[in-house]
Amino acid sequence: MFTRTQYQNGSLRVKKRGNGLKVWEFRYYEPLPERKGRALRAVTVGTLQEYPTEAAARKSDAVQSMILRINAEHTLGSVTASNVAALIACYEEEELPARYSTRVSYQSYLDNYIRPRWGEAAIASVKAMAVEDWLKHLRLAPKTRGHIRSLMSTLFKCAQRWELVEANPMQLVRVKNVSKRLERPSVLTAEEFHKLLPHIREPYRTMVLIAGCLGFRASEIVGLQCGDFDFEKSTLLVERGVVHGRVDDVKTEYSRDAVPIAPELAKELLAYRDRCYSTKEGWLFANPATEKPYHQEGIQKKHTRPAAKAAGISSKVGWKTFRHSFRSWLDQTEAPMGVQRELMRHASIQTTMNVYGRAMTDSKREAHQNVVQMVLIVEPQPTAAASAEKNHERTA
Repeated sequence: MFTRTQYQNGSLRVKKRGNGLKVWEFRYYEPLPERKGRALRAVTVGTLQEYPTEAAARKSDAVQSMILRINAEHTLGSVTASNVAALIACYEEEELPARYSTRVSYQSYLDNYIRPRWGEAAIASVKAMAVEDWLKHLRLAPKTRGHIRSLMSTLFKCAQRWELVEANPMQLVRVKNVSKRLERPSVLTAEEFHKLLPHIREPYRTMVLIAGCLGFRASEIVGLQCGDFDFEKSTLLVERGVVHGRVDDVKTEYSRDAVPIAPELAKELLAYRDRCYSTKEGWLFANPATEKPYHQEGIQKKHTRPAAKAAGISSKVGWKTFRHSFRSWLDQTEAPMGVQRELMRHASIQTTMNVYGRAMTDSKREAHQNVVQMVLIVEPQPTAAASAEKNHERTA
């Protein structure tokens, strides 16, 4: 950025294009390098149909973002030009995460919640108490409200970095029960999982088998390629995810890892690989109609849930069910917590313990029974003769 000697609000004019379309054009001055004057710049904001009046065009996110940018180094920049809509526009342009699933999620929070409520507000006027009260009354799960609060905190961290505000008000905003689930995740027993498999046809059966035996996320399963397997070393490398047909990075850096494959699972996977639909990219689970990976949502709706119903499983079965079940089965094997974290590929052992730490009912019943036996089953009282003999031994 260059130092601005004069605060700019820019100007708007209607310009007619060659195709007859009328658009709003925002014009401003930008200093040239090495103090050689300044140049007039113009940016198209939108059509006359989108913004019928100049006032509407000036309130647009594009114009507000541009005013914020061109006055970034001016002392009045943070006072005059910055509303939350402008901050959001800058964030969308420069800071929105590249990972598709994260970007879509953030965009949804911005479009449906943050911008409608706070877009018109000046950045400096946003207070912690008002945000906390707003979040409290959103008819959303506590975890979702926590995500919105975190995104707003990220927005204000950007505002701090761009020197629009000094403090981040979101640091004082609380969301009660943010880790509380509205529904407890379903967990299958090993017997239920075994009953489920015959009711699912290929290639979905092998997908579910991987989910149950390795605890993979759905995006990681549909993103597998034949080259990810090393059957000589009995390992499988996780290095990508596919969401809505878009190839992307894995969820976290800890998700990218090589995991072991047991001989029994390797046999199943080798047999499937020999008969799966072959593509140039080597996708393990490619839709023959598109030669691209399947969409996991459709598989869950059309195959896994009907199969669970056919198998007589009453709980709601989805992709996360298999991951939670895998974690619980690890618990049953008494695997060390550090090993469980590595197999789940979690960044923090707290996630393994708290989020995926629901033990199986049978395991809890057995542990409970062991404690009861220790506490309530009292050893028989010694007879009088035995007591006399014991006292005699002590005296001797």
